[in-house]
Amino acid sequence: MKKITPEEGNRTFCVAPWAHTYLSPTSERRLCCASTEPAQSFEQYIDTAEGTNEYNPMSLGTWWNSEHMKSVRKRMLAGEELKECQVCNHNLLHSQAYRDHFNVLFKNLIKEAYDKTNEDGSTDMPVVSFDYRFTNLCNFMCRMCGSNLSSSWEVEEKKYIKDFETRRPWASKEVKKATAEFVANMAEPEFEQAIKNKQIREVYWVGGEPLMYHQHWKFMKMIVDSGQSGNVYARYNTNLSRLNFKNLNLFDDILSKFSAWEVCASIDGTGSTGEYIRSGLNWDKWLENWEYGMKFQNGRNKILNLDFTITTAGIWEIENMFELSLKYDQNIITKQTFAFSPEVFMSVKAIPKHILQRIIQEILDRIKPRATNKQKGMIDQLAFLINQEHYSESYDNWEQGIRDGKQFINQMESRRKNPITMREIMWKDKELGEWYDSI
Repeated sequence: MKKITPEEGNRTFCVAPWAHTYLSPTSERRLCCASTEPAQSFEQYIDTAEGTNEYNPMSLGTWWNSEHMKSVRKRMLAGEELKECQVCNHNLLHSQAYRDHFNVLFKNLIKEAYDKTNEDGSTDMPVVSFDYRFTNLCNFMCRMCGSNLSSSWEVEEKKYIKDFETRRPWASKEVKKATAEFVANMAEPEFEQAIKNKQIREVYWVGGEPLMYHQHWKFMKMIVDSGQSGNVYARYNTNLSRLNFKNLNLFDDILSKFSAWEVCASIDGTGSTGEYIRSGLNWDKWLENWEYGMKFQNGRNKILNLDFTITTAGIWEIENMFELSLKYDQNIITKQTFAFSPEVFMSVKAIPKHILQRIIQEILDRIKPRATNKQKGMIDQLAFLINQEHYSESYDNWEQGIRDGKQFINQMESRRKNPITMREIMWKDKELGEWYDSI
């Protein structure tokens, strides 16, 4: 088997296939949450092919040395650019590649990955990093999200889509029952066994909303009570709408016991615009929880980040989020809404390129001179947005896609009754507003 090490020029190697495992709320297994792969059962938003629409979940043991995983490892060791890893290869979400996180955190496992991979691509290295999303339970309906990642979205769609279960087969009563059984009888025991084996070195809690998962509180308490919290890196992406579960507080009772953690607090805008983008957000409560968490972070190995996604509706919030980062002297992670088709109107790729370039450049001119290292990621992402490929350059049907996307925005506005509208947001700039009205 061909093996090219990073030192020998392998620029696409990622240690995740030897260390990390991901399980979606619909029990789909992936290399990680950012990988683009064919669906197994039910298609997710970044999948490259439709699934069977038949619920056939796999155990971790079956997945770990499946033909797919063995193929991934062999191709990765050979230095190939994997199509499954295009998000990292081409910075489709973020100016920083997710693979860098794994290669830094698990640097000590890279040589072992080369040494302990068999000719067929299998390995007996254990999973040490878990990203298990046990359910889509979430109290928000973020406009760039969807029902497979938010139970609140699911409730709304059931109300307005007559053939909901046909269009969302993962949500049928039979599949829901089977999913709950798989989680209880397979996924949870896998996670619990890894804790008992003391093999976990990183746990990543994402949703849905992970602080609503009873599994989160159960397993994190197990890690604390078993004396392992000093050896586990706890990583979160949470909407920070709540910090408590029964008699436990995230910071007081869980993270204060860990020697290293990182909480990315998702927030895509301030005030009423933030509440428009993230239906369910209470801006004042979020700010209260944010300030509470700040008392526990130290900026070194206990880190609280602003996690900002640039959206069409949030384009004028870029500067507000920049100011928030400056005010609290906190790092701001900046990415953009993933654009997998031109119907995704919440992606700024929908905005005509010349208008987007002008607006972003004007924002950059105002904030870049004041930026510190904690806003460097935002500055880099904005510079990337200026020259990224527009819908008109990616899709033949882009004009119809944008029209369909605007129609979907209007449908959501009629359902959710926010005080502001996308049109009001667009008309903060005359040229942008005129374009929006012309669609």
